[in-house]
Order: sequence, then structure tokens, then C-alpha cells
Amino acid sequence: MRSSTVLTTGLLTCLISAVALATAAGQLAPTHKVPRNEPLEKYDNPPAPPRKMETSPRMISQFGVFTSYQANVDQNGQNIVGDAANECAISVDPTDGNKMTIAWRQFNNVTSNFRQGGWGYTTDGGMNWTFPGVLENNVFRSDPVTNSDETGTFFYLSLLQTFCDDMWRSTNGGQSWTRLPPEGGAGGGDKEWFTIDKTNGPGHGFQYQSDDGANCSGGGVQFQRSTDGGVTWQAPVIVPDGTDLGTLDVDTNGNLFIGGEGSSNFNCVRSSNAQFGGQTPTFDRVTPVDLGGSLVFGGAINPGGLAGQAFLAIDRSGGPTNNYIYMLASVEPPGRSTTDVMFARSTDGGQTFSAPHKINDDPVNPSKWHWFGTFSVAPNGRLDAVWYDTRNASNNTDSELFYSWSTDGGVTWAPNVQVSDPFNPFEGYPNQSKIGDYITIVSDNTGGNVAYAATFNFNPNRNQHEEDVYYVRVSPSGGGTPTPTPTATPTATSTSTPTSTPTATATATATATATATATATSTATATATTTPTATLTPTPTLTPRPTPTPRSSSTPRGRPTPPPRP
Repeated sequence: MRSSTVLTTGLLTCLISAVALATAAGQLAPTHKVPRNEPLEKYDNPPAPPRKMETSPRMISQFGVFTSYQANVDQNGQNIVGDAANECAISVDPTDGNKMTIAWRQFNNVTSNFRQGGWGYTTDGGMNWTFPGVLENNVFRSDPVTNSDETGTFFYLSLLQTFCDDMWRSTNGGQSWTRLPPEGGAGGGDKEWFTIDKTNGPGHGFQYQSDDGANCSGGGVQFQRSTDGGVTWQAPVIVPDGTDLGTLDVDTNGNLFIGGEGSSNFNCVRSSNAQFGGQTPTFDRVTPVDLGGSLVFGGAINPGGLAGQAFLAIDRSGGPTNNYIYMLASVEPPGRSTTDVMFARSTDGGQTFSAPHKINDDPVNPSKWHWFGTFSVAPNGRLDAVWYDTRNASNNTDSELFYSWSTDGGVTWAPNVQVSDPFNPFEGYPNQSKIGDYITIVSDNTGGNVAYAATFNFNPNRNQHEEDVYYVRVSPSGGGTPTPTPTATPTATSTSTPTSTPTATATATATATATATATATSTATATATTTPTATLTPTPTLTPRPTPTPRSSSTPRGRPTPPPRP
């Protein structure tokens, strides 16, 4: 379980002189730390015995104008019956939006929670996916996180059963991966996350990661840095106030920020010298952030996991909202046992944060869940947020993917839009009572690319649905938009990636206002059709995506009793 943090004397001296306690919202809402009995991502089941592989047509789930394409498919583009996949992290090649990769926890058989490092890639904007296999056969892996640099090189950070991490790199659009350090050489630990400095400053290409305190060095919640593109990692540094279960980002000045839940509240933690390779990183500011509640572990909606983690992202658009810092999480408000998607922003470089703002726009209902909230910032400054939502479920648990966006720096948000059919999150458990701990989105100037887990496929052998990974494109104008042209990035002053790809010239794209909204319609039931196998040839031109014949995902869903937590 995650251990508490003890600050060193040197860091305390630095922090006492620099911590900013004021917020624009005034008094912080009471918050409690996620319980320390959270199960670790550890080996507790051996791999399932070999079995005869069965397949069925992959799922393409159509809801209104939004099309969700299954990503965890075999080499022939077919669904693998009897497996499970969840906790998905997506990355997009900024030089070619048709190329994406999704990493996930792969369970070859639901009879065992032995998980491996699965991934898939696409070259046609997400319509077809290829799942070549796992990073290493029969090697326990969890907590996958992916990212890409400005040249289109993908990186994949993966947790091992030793609570050390590996960093992997792909220079061919996610088709294959190379481990950079030796096994476990990326340090790190449980619930790790990382980011890449893509600015033009001295830290360009540096990679930064933090974990939740259960790590291979056993030293509390820790931060680590790589100055050579993930090949080697420097000694860990303690993160102030145990700030964990969140993400990292870098502003245009090269300042590093970590957002997460601390010992008594959410925090935004800054290091202004992590960008200098010759200096040991220190944290010179810790700002408490009021998100209107706390993270939830072991709630009724995801019994063996989180109802979502914290996300921090920074605007680097160069416009009026440049360097605004945003934080979002699905939190449990005081007096409630369910969650809302809450948001706060800083317009002064993380010195103060706004009062919390509720993004889900349905009336407050203590029986409804808004969980796995996540968001990203587009290059033009638009904010895109997605989450699971039970507002339409009579049983208060069947969930649908919802979407909202903001074009004014998070002051106002568009009316919420339903993006997917409902699914039962309690089915398809791979001997583990959860559907992961998070989903992810990456935005561009016209929309967002979402990776999420859902249970649309029905497994007749078990008489229930399966956990699978899906890709869906969302945008203020609706779904099914063509993959946008690449967004121009500044010329790098240096890079740790051996091979670089020229960045394409950006095409100006109009941004929809936050008042626009799409109307969701019910999905018609149709007979499944087998889709073509993905090819390895990139699509040379960007064309609108046709809407394929959907498979029905509306089979009645019962709620089985969840298995015991590990």
C-alpha cells in the first residue's frame, strides 16, 4: 500500500519559505486522503493456462454521431473472446494525427488477474487498430502511461511487479517498441505518471515522472527525472505533502508542475529548476487546490479501484490563456458517497486557484456517479473533458461516456453530450473488481481522441459482457470528424530522441463556441459485420470517416455480484 511521505530537512527548509497557502476560493473544502489499504498493482495470480483462442467480430458501437471502435483486437481485426483489457492511455503523433497508440492492462483470460503490457496502434485515424501482442510475454505489468514528443516518437512507461518501471520507445508509430533502460531501470513505482518537456527551454526533451509512494526505492512519494529521453533516470526526490494520484505538465517557461491529492487536500506542486540538468530538482512552491471533495477508492461504482485520479494540464497556446494551469478530478463532495467532475484553474502560474466548478451539468443527485473524469488542453487552448456518467441509469450504475468542452479557459463549459451507449461496469472483471483506475484523452485543434474501457461485447460462454478498450473521436461539432491536420510546434533546440521527423505546417481551424452542443440519439440495433484488418501503411490523405455498420451493444445487462476484492 502507498506509504506516507517524510520530507527531508533540506526540502522542508526550501518549502517553508516558498509554500503559497492562499487560494482565490478562500477556505479549502475538507478533504480526506485516499485510504492506504488500496490494493497494490502486484502479482497475486499466475498466468492463466493456455486455452483455445476464440474470436468474434470486433465491436463498432454507434451512438448518434459518435463511433467507438474496439482497439484490443487480434491480428485479423477480430475481438478476442474471453480476455479483458482496461486502464487505457492514448497518445497521438503530432506530425500525423492518423497515427495513434493506446496502451492498456491486458488480461489474457478473465480467470486470472495476471496482467501484461498490451497496446494497439492505428494509421487511419482510429477506424482500424492492430494489437501485435504484449510488450513481453508472461511478464507482469500494470499502470500503463504513454506520451509522445513533438517529432512523433511514442513512449510507454510500464510498472513491473518489483514496483520499478520500464520506459519503452517506438519510432514507427507504435508498431513496435524498444526498452530503453534495463528491466526496472526507470525507477518509479505504483500509480506512476510521466510527462515530456516539449518547450524550447533548457529542459527540452527531459522526462519527468512521479509515483504514489509504493516504489522500488521505498522512500515515499517520489519524483524522478531523465535528461536523456528515458534511457537513464536520476535518483528520486521526495514530492512535498505526499502529492500523488495525479499527473505532471510543463509550462512554456520550463517550470514543472505536479497535480494530485496531498495529505489533506489537492495540491499543485512546482519545480522551477527541474529543467536544469546540472541541478538536483527541488520543489519551490506547494499551492493547495480546492476541488470540492476528495478522491474515492473502493466506492460502489468501481469496488477494487479508484473512481478516478487527479489530472493537471497546462495551456501552451501562446494566446490569452497561455500558461493557465488547470486541474480536474472526479471527487466525492462532503456528505456524499458518489462523485462529481470538478475543475479549478490558476491564471497566475499556480500561485492561486479558482473556486471549484462542477462540469457535469445534471442536477445534484446523491445516487448518481460521474467518474473517471479526465481532460486535456488543445494547442489552441480549448479544453476537452470526458467521464463516465450514470445520470440516465435507473440502477445508478450502468454508465455512459459523456463529453463537454470550454473555449474560455474553463470559465464556462458547454452543455454535456452523451458519447456512448450505456454499459455495465461490473461485468467482465478479470478476477479483479474494477475496470481500471483511469481513462485518457489527447486534444488537437478540432477535437479530442479518447481511449476508454467499456463492456459492449457479449461473451456467451460466460453469459456476460467483456471489458475491452475503445477509441472515440469527440469534438464541439460532434463526432466522426476527419482527423485534423498536424499542429505546428516550435523548432527544438535539442532533443534526446535519435531520429526526428519534420513537423508539418499547421492549418488554421475554426473553434466552435462553448454554446454548441450535439444531440445524442439512441443507437439502432444492427447485425455485426466483420471489419477489414488494419494495415501498416499510413493513410496518405486525411478524409472524412465513414460511419460503419454498428454492432448492437444494447443486450440487456444484469448486475452480477462483484467478486471479492484482492
